Amino acid sequence: MFPTLYHAHHSQYKEDLPFWLDLAHQQGGPVLELGCGTGRVLLPLAQAGLRTVGLDNNLDMLRFLRAAQAPDLQPTPLLFAASLTDFHLTQRFPLVLLPCNTWSVLEAGQRRKALSTIRQHLSPGGIFAASLPNPDFLRDLPASAEADVDETYTHPLTGNPVQVSSSWQRTRSLFTVTWHYDHLLPDGEVERLTIQSRHELTPAAGYLEELRQAGMHLQATYGEYDGSPADRWAANLIFVASI
Repeated sequence: MFPTLYHAHHSQYKEDLPFWLDLAHQQGGPVLELGCGTGRVLLPLAQAGLRTVGLDNNLDMLRFLRAAQAPDLQPTPLLFAASLTDFHLTQRFPLVLLPCNTWSVLEAGQRRKALSTIRQHLSPGGIFAASLPNPDFLRDLPASAEADVDETYTHPLTGNPVQVSSSWQRTRSLFTVTWHYDHLLPDGEVERLTIQSRHELTPAAGYLEELRQAGMHLQATYGEYDGSPADRWAANLIFVASI
């Protein structure tokens, strides 16, 4: 059930797609997307004619993605079930992507391990690009926010409404977001699915320093997908680094 609700919710977000597509066309394929989930980014890359490889550790997400592919999609994405901190593929890539705010979910040790693995899978001149919520911006938010309905959409399988609400709690080191997916049934009952994501509030400069320590060269940082500069007031921290 979760991949269906997740995809119906997040597939509506398309603001970042031109950024990833432009980067992919500049670098060429094959493109490796880490944490590809249900294919919100991976499928548009494949539909643009790029050779793609998707990796995720959630088998349910990958099953949903395989089922969501158009039968005539060419080139067909190659999908692998593995951890993004420790994977072993037989090819190298001019571009490795980690969109969708996954990078800051990893702890520092996991990020170091992931960077080592990513370096091993980049071709000469290859680029690693990722996005995460701007930790400097998050640290300035209130310590908590009560759950509020963010949006309502139609359940793709039942046709019933699904209300999505979120709340957060912030400490000095972690920003925890709680999402509630409330499936509103005709008899008045509610089926609730709750998930949490925890983002490390390492300062933005610290995240970028980790790239340098891993032997990567920072090419650019952005605060928005339109190329706006990164500063403490931007909602995102988007970085592009090369080996």
